[in-house]
Amino acid sequence: MPEIPTPSTRSFRLGIAGPVGTGKSSLIASICRAMSGELSIGVITNDIYTDEDARFLKSAGVLPGERIRAVETGACPHTAIRDDVTTNLLAVEDLESDFAPLDLVMVESGGDNLTATFSPALVDAQIFVLDVAGGGDVARKGGPGIARADLLVINKIDLAPYVDVDVDLMLADASDAREGGPVLALSRKVPATVAELADWVRSMVVQHRAGTHTPQDPGPMAPHFHADDDGGYVHTHDESSGSAGTHRQ
Repeated sequence: MPEIPTPSTRSFRLGIAGPVGTGKSSLIASICRAMSGELSIGVITNDIYTDEDARFLKSAGVLPGERIRAVETGACPHTAIRDDVTTNLLAVEDLESDFAPLDLVMVESGGDNLTATFSPALVDAQIFVLDVAGGGDVARKGGPGIARADLLVINKIDLAPYVDVDVDLMLADASDAREGGPVLALSRKVPATVAELADWVRSMVVQHRAGTHTPQDPGPMAPHFHADDDGGYVHTHDESSGSAGTHRQ
């Protein structure tokens, strides 16, 4: 286990993204339970219109309630983690100010699609979460979140026998999609996998403290479709041309 050096001027900020229902809040709860004895932790959750995820974490008792705060984005989840991170950044900075010094602040995105990525202006590193219940073929479909997050987690592996998913094959597909980048199989019911996740987080905190970790920009989201009352539109977050959309009837 690496020794964690003295805190730097601010916390290590870790983004957690992934589709709806993949277990992002559960993953955060597992990290809090495993590491709150050695790290000072805070959490920012994102939902469009509710504080449901924050209330879940508070009710689970994984941290003192005042260290868990909710941001209601009022728009597509990726907007608040990439296009305009102001609300989230202010929430993180307020949390860091109120509980200084914090070692780790986790920012949970609202559930999104396979292209969701965090801006490096908001987080230092990011985890993308899939789960076996979403289908064994999801990992090989790729996308910026799967391919370029600092860590890809395949969650809920304990459910694999019930949904006919070959976990080893899913992990191999994920590794191929990430060109050998780190992939972790996780179940909150399998302590060894939670320990492996905690080891990864710990190593990232050590690198952040030592100044040896450089946040990477995984790149803008791929063009994607939003349904609306007029039929929907294709939306892009290409930073070279600005955020734009084209309606389809």
